[in-house]
Amino acid sequence: MQQFSLDGEWYLREAGAEKEIPVTVPGTVLGDYIREGLLPDPYYGENEKNITPLFEKEFEYRRSFTAPAELLEHDAVDLVCLGLDTLADLFLNGQHIASVNNMHRTWRFNVKSLLLSGENEILVRFHSPNAFIRQAFENGNITYVNTGNMAGSGYLRKAHSQFGWDWGPMLPDAGIWRSVFLETSSIARIGDVYISQEHEKERVTLHLKVRIDPLNRRRFWAADPRLSGVLKIWLSDGPAEEERVDLALDENEISFTIANPELWWPNGLGAHPLYGVELELYTDDVLLDRYQCRIGLRTMTISTEADKWGREFALTVNGVKVFSMGADYIPEDSVFPRINPERTRKLLEDCVKANFNSIRVWGGGYYPDDFFYNICDELGLVVWQDLMFACNVYTFTEDFTATVAEEVRQNMKRIRHHASLGLWCGNNEMEVAWSDWDTVKDHPKTVKADYIKLFEVLLPQVARETDPNTFYWPASPSSGGSFDEPNADDRGDVHYWEVWHGLKPFTDYRKHYFRYCSEFGFESLPEMDTIAAFSAPEDRNLFSPVMEAHQRCPGGNGKILFYISETYRYPKDFASLVYISQVLQMESIRYGVEHWRRYRGRCMGAIYWQLNDCWPVISWASIDYYGRWKALHYGARRFFAPVMVSIFDEGKNIRLFTHNETREAVKGTVRLTLRDREFHLLASDELPVDIPALSAGEVFARDYAAFVNTVERERSVFAEAVLLVNGRVVSRQTVLFVAPKTFSFKRPLYTLDLRETGDAFVITVKADTYCRFVQLKITGEDVVFEDNYFDITSGEGREILIPKAELRNRYTAVSLKAAVEILSVGDTY
Repeated sequence: MQQFSLDGEWYLREAGAEKEIPVTVPGTVLGDYIREGLLPDPYYGENEKNITPLFEKEFEYRRSFTAPAELLEHDAVDLVCLGLDTLADLFLNGQHIASVNNMHRTWRFNVKSLLLSGENEILVRFHSPNAFIRQAFENGNITYVNTGNMAGSGYLRKAHSQFGWDWGPMLPDAGIWRSVFLETSSIARIGDVYISQEHEKERVTLHLKVRIDPLNRRRFWAADPRLSGVLKIWLSDGPAEEERVDLALDENEISFTIANPELWWPNGLGAHPLYGVELELYTDDVLLDRYQCRIGLRTMTISTEADKWGREFALTVNGVKVFSMGADYIPEDSVFPRINPERTRKLLEDCVKANFNSIRVWGGGYYPDDFFYNICDELGLVVWQDLMFACNVYTFTEDFTATVAEEVRQNMKRIRHHASLGLWCGNNEMEVAWSDWDTVKDHPKTVKADYIKLFEVLLPQVARETDPNTFYWPASPSSGGSFDEPNADDRGDVHYWEVWHGLKPFTDYRKHYFRYCSEFGFESLPEMDTIAAFSAPEDRNLFSPVMEAHQRCPGGNGKILFYISETYRYPKDFASLVYISQVLQMESIRYGVEHWRRYRGRCMGAIYWQLNDCWPVISWASIDYYGRWKALHYGARRFFAPVMVSIFDEGKNIRLFTHNETREAVKGTVRLTLRDREFHLLASDELPVDIPALSAGEVFARDYAAFVNTVERERSVFAEAVLLVNGRVVSRQTVLFVAPKTFSFKRPLYTLDLRETGDAFVITVKADTYCRFVQLKITGEDVVFEDNYFDITSGEGREILIPKAELRNRYTAVSLKAAVEILSVGDTY
């Protein structure tokens, strides 16, 4: 099998126009028009509103290519399109090949009979997605429109979020967004390889089910060629073990045993070794085809065993029940070809820096590229993989059934062998919508029945046939299907939005003991540098047209102000408002995560909404569009720490919990202190702790009523808990006894010292008073600090490391010190 790439230079034009522009494939209309200066930046100001109508038009991509003579000597020559977005007709040398209508799948067509020896021309004509969904909505029986979405998006197998969401713009792009190539085959090819693992003590046996497909069965039997294979297995970059095997047409089974296997573990629980697997298909000594993948040796499933609280929902890896910690992933850009391995690796490495062990791929975007899963394999990030159905209503027509079944089958085959794949999930929020949302429940019962057919009959059957070793879950949230209390506390997974949408206080999280919370969130503004990228100075008012254009949650900016009014004093300027919004977001998510981690065993997952943005926007993300960490991501590094201390505060009573999400017991020391804002020590307790592996528990309680006994004292003291292991602080947390708006913060006087040490700089920041959530910034840099949004709780201040690799520019200690900016709560009003 050989591939002849058709990527590279193509020509793009509006259908019917004479003028065309040179473009590069993979690419899209939006990306190409922006690059050529034909469109302004759609993310700036309110430009998006004028760009959405562009996709009322049709567009044509074309290119010429020379087909080598040897290409036509093969039995089959297929045109393979890995991604066409979305409605298109394909032509080769003026002959119509096919019409396509699904961006989530690969399209393959045998074009040998249409190819010419020498010059050929291929043309792809894309039709308007806007016009298609508008007409489908007008003629169909679906009335539901998701928040921020264009009506009718559910009728088209295109990333729903391209039509807008409550965090994303309406930019329904079009184009050849993944690679295109010609692929040749002769005699026979490898049709499918499915690998199962059998784990026993000190060995793992791989069982390969291999299907060999003839190109022409009648001619194959007439020629009667002898088929054979070579199976190779290797660890990382080590030498390969090789075994020759006999192969026949159709189904084959091969087994291979690995002695002393190195097991794959999620981040924080062990290493992530990967094994290469390669199978070559031969007839005599002629190579016909090759299959390659990487696997991790592990068992992985979701345990839903009954227990005293109901039914657990616990990720289980190599027999170990894991508390899942992470966030929900959305497309990294509204222009999909901008998403590349370097950008994705940076984002996922930032997840590991924040102690994630899991990531949920949300169902309203697209199935990520192979490099996404490769990186998750390497980093130990377990992937909860939604199928691409979200917040929509679907009708179970014959055409729809056929295309989504093939879409899911293809993507399961592509992704299923990745070590990081944890589970398949049928959809996002469609079961709960049919149960709880009036705008969905109003649809005919026949449409509700279509939901069951799709997510509880068809797609589970595809999963059983295609990837029986991976856990399938019908929806998120769900209790297991059949509209049985999809958001129940005692089983399955939950989406909880009463904090934020319901304006409940952060403490409301403590009323709920969800088995696994796969969505909960709180919005904040992005960094000022990010806001400057889409606005002019005069736009930087929370309720200006531009700021509201970059806030897609209805009433979202008002919700931010509501929570500020409940917790903090009114910020003195816009920059302070940005900072306080991020602090609120960080604290909101911390309340939920720490509560559920305290009840490990009953609660086994905290996946917050959301990790990232697809454009610069006010949103729930912890990392903004430009990759800048918000306060929440620094908070995640602390509240997802594998070994941690947390404070449960009730009035004047402080309860300390320790947490250990590793496979090794930990010995340490917990120190609890009470100080006033001038750092005077009022009370102190210290105790040794033995923290069992994979545990959480209460270790100490202290009632400070005798010390915090006046209004003045309430407003001027704080408690701090510190966990030390081997004499080193691994976790710390501070609490106040009143809301921050009531606390008597003094305006701090900071002192700053900065020294150079090898490949890093060390900042020592001190203050003359207690400082809450100290933010460090370096002018002109996007630095990920060792820690940020931290408290200064003593005269010793804090030392913070800055790796030189994080800095774009060269500095001396003196020049870097001059660039450091400091802000804390006491500076904001």
